[in-house]
Amino acid sequence: MGRRPINQGAIPNFRQRKRGEKTYYFYDHGTRGGTGRREESLGSDYGLAIQRWAELQGQAHAAPAPRVMLGWVCDQYMAQVASRKATRTLADNRKEVLKLREFFDDPPAPIEAIKPVHVRQYLTWRTQGGTAHVRANREKALLSHIWNFARDRGYTALPNPCAGIKGFRETGRDVYIEDEQYQAVWEAADPCLRDAMDLAYLTGQRPADVLAMSEMDVRGGDVHVKQGKTGKRLRVEIADEGQLATLLERIRERKRAFAVHSTMLIVSEHGRSVSVAGMSRRWQKACQAAKVTGIQFRDLRAKAGTDKTDSAGDIRKAQQQLGHSSVVMTEHYVRNRRGTKVTPTR
Repeated sequence: MGRRPINQGAIPNFRQRKRGEKTYYFYDHGTRGGTGRREESLGSDYGLAIQRWAELQGQAHAAPAPRVMLGWVCDQYMAQVASRKATRTLADNRKEVLKLREFFDDPPAPIEAIKPVHVRQYLTWRTQGGTAHVRANREKALLSHIWNFARDRGYTALPNPCAGIKGFRETGRDVYIEDEQYQAVWEAADPCLRDAMDLAYLTGQRPADVLAMSEMDVRGGDVHVKQGKTGKRLRVEIADEGQLATLLERIRERKRAFAVHSTMLIVSEHGRSVSVAGMSRRWQKACQAAKVTGIQFRDLRAKAGTDKTDSAGDIRKAQQQLGHSSVVMTEHYVRNRRGTKVTPTR
């Protein structure tokens, strides 16, 4: 009779050994004919090792085969796939996977037990307060990605339960900041927010990318941008006597007042860099003082694209500035904000 397991609840005949930072798994065949114990390598992937263990265990033992849990697959996806995504996308995925685990991993659910009806139940549960419809769509999309990852790694052969489950309709944001609103908020803003507003509008970039611009990005007559969301690289030309050149000189002049300051273009009243959340608070404060409602700092990017289209008479110029992959995306982005510009009948 074999010895009692040291760890209660341990998987029979399933062995694991750490070698450096990696863990390897083995199947213990036991002793045969007095020749000593024979172990079979199951590799270093826990999910595949468990599946191979179940095959070897067969019907010779009564213990039920352990199942691959969705929570464990989520961990593998975040470590192997999400970790290589852009910073903003990774941050979003981390929030999304927490919600998925709150529903599917409490108590832990084996991946083979998840059916399409459970995905529909998740969407209903997620929006039971009448909000978060867009977030629910994004979380469903992440679950679909995680499932395809599991199929690719061999953790499951089941079809994707998200297929055929319709998400919620999204209308998109359609706010356009009028010039009068911009000026009112600008007048109520502190110097830090004023610099950020002008830089966001003139470059047409996302808030996080604007706040990430540094002095080293200003070179060769351009402001060099690498978009955090898409990784796309752009060069925003600094025209002589142009508004961007004037703004950059104003920023340099303001930073000269600090004995020590950050190399970021946008700095606080103490010369330090500013976070997106910190900038949002400044924006809200200025909007309240100006008695302007319904607009957000991120809407400056849409205003830039819309105004660029109107001034250049070519939507492709706005597409290039915004870094969109297709003009169709820019058309949807611009026309939803201010409407298609047309001429009268006569």
